Amino acid sequence: MGNIDIILIALVAIFLVLRLRSVLGRRTGNERPPSQQDPFTPPPAAPPPFQTPEPRRDGGNVVTLPRQPERPIPTEGGAPIQVAPEAADGVTRIRAADPSFDPIGFAKGGRQAFEMIVGSFAKGDAATLRNLLDGPTFAAFDSAIRERMSKQQTLETNLIGFLSSDIVAAQMEGSRALVTVRFVTEQINVTRNADGLAVDGNPNTVERVTDLWTFARDTRSNDPNWQLVRTASE
Repeated sequence: MGNIDIILIALVAIFLVLRLRSVLGRRTGNERPPSQQDPFTPPPAAPPPFQTPEPRRDGGNVVTLPRQPERPIPTEGGAPIQVAPEAADGVTRIRAADPSFDPIGFAKGGRQAFEMIVGSFAKGDAATLRNLLDGPTFAAFDSAIRERMSKQQTLETNLIGFLSSDIVAAQMEGSRALVTVRFVTEQINVTRNADGLAVDGNPNTVERVTDLWTFARDTRSNDPNWQLVRTASE
């Protein structure tokens, strides 16, 4: 083999070494460890969130939550809220017109309205009463407040608590739903004159009071609020 052939072979060998180095690169000591992810490489997918084994029927957009235990019927003073048998048919009719109607929840809301109305009437707060009562009922309450003020009398009402708040009547009048609740409460009511002397009631006596309040709402209205439309006492 001549010198020229040896030189050619050497040049080919050098060319191949340079090509391999350009393709494979060289380690410089600054490379990241194999476990470190490239910033442009998406991280591995996270495990899916916990889901209950119940079937999904929402197109996959909502995670079904675990079923909650049944809530007990709320009680007041040891007595459960009840729907009288004579009101059952009316409640069914109201629910047909308004599927969101919940008689137990309604009775609880009625109890809160009772507290607000009784308290506002005692304080003479006509502005609050106007939003909770219909026109004729508000007029009757407002007249009583004005008469009390004209005599310079004040009313003190202490609502001790509820013994029961049961739905005793329910009906539909066209699109208007009416529900009557019997509230049995313990109260202390005292009316005082301008000198602070009691002219009616006893501040040391707790009375058991039974009221029949009827609330109404137009089921076709977007307003979800009920108004007091009638009061009576047993």
